[in-house]
Parts: sequence; C-alpha cells; structure tokens
Amino acid sequence: MIVHTSKGETIYPYGENLFGMLIYTPSGHMSVLLMHPDRKKFTSDDPLAGASEEIKEAYEGFDAYCGTYTFDKEKGAVTHHIEGSKFPNWVGSDQVRYFEFSDDRLLLKATLRIKGEDWHFEAVLEPLHSGSVY
Repeated sequence: MIVHTSKGETIYPYGENLFGMLIYTPSGHMSVLLMHPDRKKFTSDDPLAGASEEIKEAYEGFDAYCGTYTFDKEKGAVTHHIEGSKFPNWVGSDQVRYFEFSDDRLLLKATLRIKGEDWHFEAVLEPLHSGSVY
C-alpha cells in the first residue's frame, strides 16, 4: 500500500512489504487486516501490559475493520459498512473505496483525512489462489 499526501510526500504506512488480507464473502460481509511486518514485540508477554510507547507503535502499525459491503459497478466503488474497527470512530460509518481490475489484480483507492491533510491511498491486491473472490 502506498500513500501520496497532499503535501507531495510518498508514504508506506505499513512498510513497503506489508502483511494484509481483504476478504469479501458472497453473503455480503467483508474484513480487512493490515500490518507492518516488522512491528516490535512488547517487552511483556501480557497483551495488556505494554508500555505507552509500545502500545502507540503497535496501534500505528496495524489496522483492521469488518462489516458488510455493497458494490456500485457504475461508479467503480465498493462501500464498506463498518461494524467493527480498530479505530472506534469508524464504527457505524461507510468507507468508500474505488476499484479497478487489471489482469488478476484488484486496485483499491481511497482518500482519507489524516494528520490535517489528504492522504491518497492505493493498494494492489492479488488473490490467494486461482479462482479467489475478492
């Protein structure tokens, strides 16, 4: 995933080789998980005993949400209707992603307001195996 900011910067928010998974089910449900592959482990094995800086870094290097989805083929858009999210403000919201297909890849684009500026996200997704449904 690559981000182009309105200030002209290029950012890889989860690293250049992020780990992620996006699942769309035929029943209309979806789930996404994005993670920086080099997230630091906490000093403690207790998941609720991380130091403030450890928690901040773990939060910023990870994203996940789930819910239902609807497609608008004419607009080339898929709307994620968020039911659960790492970011609590998204719960109950609709997040629109614009899509294009190229060969066996799915390109998703979105613009989000982050740190006071527009971040233009682009993600290229490949199926896990032949015949996968995005």
